[in-house]
Amino acid sequence: MNYAATARRPELVPSSKFKVYNEKNLDQIDYLHNLPDELRHEINVVAKVLPFRVNQHVIDQLIDWDNAATDPIFLLTFPQRDMLEPTAFKRMEKLLAAAADPKAVHALAVKIRAGLNPHPAGQMELNVPRLDQEPLRGMQHKYHETVLFFPSQGQVCHSYCTFCFRWAQFVGDKSMRFSASETDGLYAYLKRHKEVTDLLVTGGDPMVMKTRHLSSYLEPLLDHSLHHVQTLRIGSKALTYWPHRFVTDDDADDLLRLLERLVKAGKHVAFMAHLNHWRELESYMTRRAIQRIRSTGAEIRCQGPLLDKINNDPLVWSRMWREQVRLGLIPYYMFVERDTGARRYFEVPLARALEVYQQAYRSVSGLARTVRGPSMSASPGKVQVQGVMEINNEKVFLLRFLQGRNENWTQQPFFARFDEHATWLDDLEPAFGAEQFFFEEEHQQLSRQRLAG
Repeated sequence: MNYAATARRPELVPSSKFKVYNEKNLDQIDYLHNLPDELRHEINVVAKVLPFRVNQHVIDQLIDWDNAATDPIFLLTFPQRDMLEPTAFKRMEKLLAAAADPKAVHALAVKIRAGLNPHPAGQMELNVPRLDQEPLRGMQHKYHETVLFFPSQGQVCHSYCTFCFRWAQFVGDKSMRFSASETDGLYAYLKRHKEVTDLLVTGGDPMVMKTRHLSSYLEPLLDHSLHHVQTLRIGSKALTYWPHRFVTDDDADDLLRLLERLVKAGKHVAFMAHLNHWRELESYMTRRAIQRIRSTGAEIRCQGPLLDKINNDPLVWSRMWREQVRLGLIPYYMFVERDTGARRYFEVPLARALEVYQQAYRSVSGLARTVRGPSMSASPGKVQVQGVMEINNEKVFLLRFLQGRNENWTQQPFFARFDEHATWLDDLEPAFGAEQFFFEEEHQQLSRQRLAG
């Protein structure tokens, strides 16, 4: 296909020059100057601890600056005071007010970050695969059929989400980062593991890479020895945070040809779009990007967490799912906010998450009911909250595994005592007087084996 011919006419395209801001040049964002001094001050303090990055498209096209303090996209991209515990905020604020040495500011930031559970669900200790007894640091293999790969050239995003459970990738500490610069280990591992059917390329965001670099990572998949790897997933926020990547960037057409080449070779290419609010889908450039990606034969699946202050409302989710279906996208997952980073700002009790999911789910057609949730990506696996029931005079959560560290756990239902305040699997206790959940002993054993190498 002549992808260049499908791009929008140049005179109708908003400025496509990529310009990015971080905590060092926050003051250059003109819109911020119209916000209250206190809010700007708080953003500056928190940005010393949590990673901050935003680009001109998000600033110009997605944020309602007249209502910034409550705007969902503003809260998704700009740090807020309550993302840190009050004591941590005060300590950093005091240090900055004293014009402390940058090394002291950095040291305090590192200390605060260490208390934010930078690598949840045991991903650093339990998910790293080995090849000939050597760990493959830029990979994760938690579930039987799926391998995650973190290319080193995709270790940033076009803009950072304030809720991101991979925030530790972006703070400049290599010891906290998953990344691989070469594919030799990845493909050697895949050739030995015929059970793997899905490769998920993630980050950061693979779509920050130039197409020539992305091609070097992906084209080995076309080798016959990797025929068993049937599906390529690409996790990205670029569809809404920098849709120019697929429309007007210099190598946008090359990117689409790469996707098309993979599809024609028989690979199922799934673009995993991270979406959190229907507002993200309103920009013309995003809608054009959707059309162009779908024209390659790739599909777009949509996932994102339920977040307080952003989308803690069934009307937001039902509208988002309906809009996704209208645009030809596939609603895929509603996640529970992970127990990491700014969780204290965004987390929602599981009972409320279930309520939002069920109300939104009931109000959409069958084509949108492909979505699964609310789902917790916990250490044992992806656990879905399915319902609240009363059994033998005990109020309980009904849960099941959508994925398990042991694949035999998948689809297994189990019960937890109802807790209106619980926000994560670790907060729950087994129902009916049981001492532990059915999977716990085996999970502990698997973890010990993994840690022992």
